[in-house]
Amino acid sequence: MTNVLVTGMSGLIGGLLRADLEKRDGYQLTALNRREVDGVNSFKADISNLEAILPAFKGQDVVVHLAAFLSEEPLENLVSANIVGARNVFEAARISGVNRVIFASSGATIKAWENFPPYDAIRDGRYADIPDTWPMITHEMVRPRGLYGASKVWGEAVGRHYSDEFGLSVICVRIGAVGEIDDPVYAKPSANYLSHRDVVNILRCAIEAPDDLKYEVVFATSNNRYGYRDLEHSRKILGFVPDDTDTAAFQ
Repeated sequence: MTNVLVTGMSGLIGGLLRADLEKRDGYQLTALNRREVDGVNSFKADISNLEAILPAFKGQDVVVHLAAFLSEEPLENLVSANIVGARNVFEAARISGVNRVIFASSGATIKAWENFPPYDAIRDGRYADIPDTWPMITHEMVRPRGLYGASKVWGEAVGRHYSDEFGLSVICVRIGAVGEIDDPVYAKPSANYLSHRDVVNILRCAIEAPDDLKYEVVFATSNNRYGYRDLEHSRKILGFVPDDTDTAAFQ
């Protein structure tokens, strides 16, 4: 039995992950949220308060850290959740002897590449201006758009620190565009579309990855026509192969 703590389980991705893992044998789920999550063992606390969240980490094997502030303003909320909160999750995991933290990073860590060719044409849907081939953005590359993207770069760096200094297994998943409506038509651009099925699959791959995997950064999108985020590394490290595509966006 793998004990899995999910922060932000009341959110879209947290709910999708819960629904998937509850159908499978071998997982015991716990939620850490600012409000109660019905039907699952739940701790109510704010991740900006280390002492308040510590009890949720006791006895956990894996933490899937999804909780985050998704806007740029107010700045104090961004700092509280994405800077202080991210550090607190890693620190609570260290103190509690958790084996692995899966950090929900974001494509915003590299999204400023969309300001430059050929990625700007992909972003704008100027398909005639897109060359036959284009360089893939790899997991080593960083070029955040906005303070939200920068805060996710911070989280990846803190994860690296906790892995190197304390031996914590950390997998940072740069999650693409996951919408309430699971349809690539609503992803702008559809190159960044990540289906409900694919986001759950990569998170489960990260949970089940070998114990000796100490630190990795991987991209998560579906298999999209004009995708520019390297999924080969995700396949090599986690065995993630997307099931879905953005084909519907071009019909």
